This record gives sequence, structure tokens and C-alpha cells, in this order.
Amino acid sequence: MGERDFIAARLAPLATTAAARGLSDDAAVWSPPLGRDLVFTHDVLACGVHYLPSDPPSDIAWKLLAVNLSDLAAMGARPSGVLMGLGLSIAEDDIWRAAFADGLGRALRHFGVALWGGDTVTGLAQAVLGLTAIGHVAPGKALSRNGAQVGDGVWVSGTIGDAGLGLAIARGKATPDQRLLNRFRRPQPRLLLGQALVGTATACMDISDGLLIDADRLAQASGVGIEIDLMAIPATAAASDAERLVRATAGDDYELLFTAPPGVDLAAIGGNTPVTRIGTVQAGAGVQIRGEQGALPLPERLGWEH
Repeated sequence: MGERDFIAARLAPLATTAAARGLSDDAAVWSPPLGRDLVFTHDVLACGVHYLPSDPPSDIAWKLLAVNLSDLAAMGARPSGVLMGLGLSIAEDDIWRAAFADGLGRALRHFGVALWGGDTVTGLAQAVLGLTAIGHVAPGKALSRNGAQVGDGVWVSGTIGDAGLGLAIARGKATPDQRLLNRFRRPQPRLLLGQALVGTATACMDISDGLLIDADRLAQASGVGIEIDLMAIPATAAASDAERLVRATAGDDYELLFTAPPGVDLAAIGGNTPVTRIGTVQAGAGVQIRGEQGALPLPERLGWEH
């Protein structure tokens, strides 16, 4: 199946909104809600870097959409549409493409997002998949990494380190567990939580490369220090300090890391997504951690860096 046939047979049926114009024009035309700030993000998934060649194509499509929506969640934005760029190799045959398109359709429907257009190319040595997500937020209300204040609490959503455990399962290096495997292959962007944090969180970002490295980035952006209580980090199962450090440096969680003033009641703000206080913003720079016995040295590797 050539590019034109793939687009017509597999992608055009997913592009049903007026903005997509039936994928018959060179660009999408979107009329955003009046009085809203537009939010744009673009992430790339490379085969062998962000997903394994053996991962199901439908899950790869889900992840491609989800990691971009997670960036919108971190800004408190409501997603509207996406533009997709697929750079494929000969390994992505017609069967792979059909399964990818089916998975993309399920993900678009699940998150209530429209496919507006994009481009495809074949013949690469390894697949490289890109997606641009567009959303909107009330004027001047987009969340940022740079607003944390000394004395704020440091919070995370969900549990940390599950995707790292899921990657080990996908590589055949750990006992199979479908829930953990899904945490690696099918992340859940915290869109509703991000929108609920608008006006409450002083700073926010998603955890894509590891809790510690992303906390360090938030601290640097805000010009503050962050102290994290290792034992407070929510985990799927009990773990030692050493195990918790490993989980805190694993990437692909796509949970939200945010700061909020002391005294703010966040018990119900996450809805179905639990949030946990794991530390405090303090004067200084960078991230520090403490365990059961007090301050701990930072690991040599804080998280994933390309």
C-alpha cells in the first residue's frame, strides 16, 4: 500500500472534523474558542529509543498521542487536535500500518482529540514518529515550570517507576505483569488533573525522563531548591531506598510533578487520580533527597538524557 492509499484508507477515516478538511488540502484550518490562549507541543518517538520494535503497533500509536497530550496536561490545557508525521522503514508493512491506524483511532476517541493532518514518508533505516498536539487554556492561565516558591509543597500524581518496571517486562527481564507493561506502552496523560491545577499549582511539568531529573529541571526553571522525601514517593509496591532511587530515575511515567502553596487542600483535586506530597520547595538550587536515615547523595544519573 502506497502513501496515498494508506492515507485514504487508514488515516482519512480518522480525520472527521471540519478542521481536517478531509485531508484534501495542504493544511488544517481550525477556529479556536474565542478568548483562549493556544498551546502547542511536539514530541518524537524513535524505534529502539522510545519504544521496542516488538511493541504492538496499536500501543505505539497510543503512546505517540499520549506523550504529547501529557505535555498539554502539564500546561493545564484542553487538547483539540493533532498533526502527525510518520517516518517509516520497510519493517512497518501494511499489517503494521493497519494495526497502528486502528490503535490511533482508539486513542483519539478515548482522549476526545481530532486528527487534523500531517505527512508520511517511507524508506528510513528505523521508524521515527512525530506528533504535534494543539490545545487551549484561559488567557494567561497556562501552567509553567518557573513559578515554584520557597515553602511550597512538591506533589506528584499516580505512582512513580511503574513504566521502568514495565520496560523491564517488555525486554523479558522481569516477571510479566500486564498492568505494569501497560504503564510503559500505554501511558495515561493526566489531562483532567492538569486542568484542575490551573489557578492552584505554582509550577507544573510532566515526568517524562524520571522524577529526579525533572524535579531538578523544575527547580532550575524556578530558581529554587527542591527537597524530596524518598519514602514519600508513591510506588506500586514497598521498596528499599535503593529501589526507590532506581524508580525515581526511570522515565516514561507521564505523571504530573507540581508545586502548590502550603495549606492548599489537594485531597480531591485529582479526582480519580491520586496526588501525593513528596517534598518541599526551599531556598537554594537543584534537587536534594532524603531517606529513612536522613540526607542521601544524589545518584550519578538523575534520569534519562538523550
